Amino acid sequence: MLSIARSELIQIFRNRSVLITSFVMPIAICAFFIYQHELFAQVGSLGYIAAIVMFTVSAFGLYSSAVTTLASRRQNLFLKRLRSTAAGDASILVGLVLPVTVIALVQIVVILGVFGAVAGMPDNVGLLVVAVLATVAMMIGLGLATAGLTNSPEHAQVTTLPVTLGVIAVASWVGITGTESLSMLKRLLPGGAATELVTNAWNGGVALGDSLLLLGPTLAWVIVAVTLAARLFRWEPRR
Repeated sequence: MLSIARSELIQIFRNRSVLITSFVMPIAICAFFIYQHELFAQVGSLGYIAAIVMFTVSAFGLYSSAVTTLASRRQNLFLKRLRSTAAGDASILVGLVLPVTVIALVQIVVILGVFGAVAGMPDNVGLLVVAVLATVAMMIGLGLATAGLTNSPEHAQVTTLPVTLGVIAVASWVGITGTESLSMLKRLLPGGAATELVTNAWNGGVALGDSLLLLGPTLAWVIVAVTLAARLFRWEPRR
């Protein structure tokens, strides 16, 4: 697994398009939100900005990159060759997505750290960590499921758009309007409960038990995504 991850990490730094998707685009968007945090805090809150930063990195840097990576490795038959080795299916998939996952987590930690230094630290760091890890797990699961529908790296630019734009749109909707109305719908949509959880962790003022209940919908999406991935994922190119 680690040898696969090491090889994949080398490939990431050699691929300019992946570097732009994983590094430049998320950092540029997050820098804009942090620079204009006073303006966006008036629209939503500091917690809303933290949620948007988290989903920008996890959607563009993690989810899209994971789908592109898996589609590319399938297209050049690398996945098929790996299955002929002693590595199991789970080890192969973990090794391939581990580099982009670690990179995304480092980015989220650094960017939120900078945001906290600029705008003020979160009320509950532990709860924020839980929210970030749950969101990352959800996006990895959705990435594996989407990769099953993606024929090529070029096709990934299309297949990733609904989830990428969808989770950011949901995060903006929940972060700006709150969950006082249509609360069930907002929390059940992918990213809705996670956004509320990040907002509570950053802004405070909500009981810890009530916030932890918001993990339910996010973890449910992890289960749904992994189930879909098990059904849809292909190890050889689609014909």
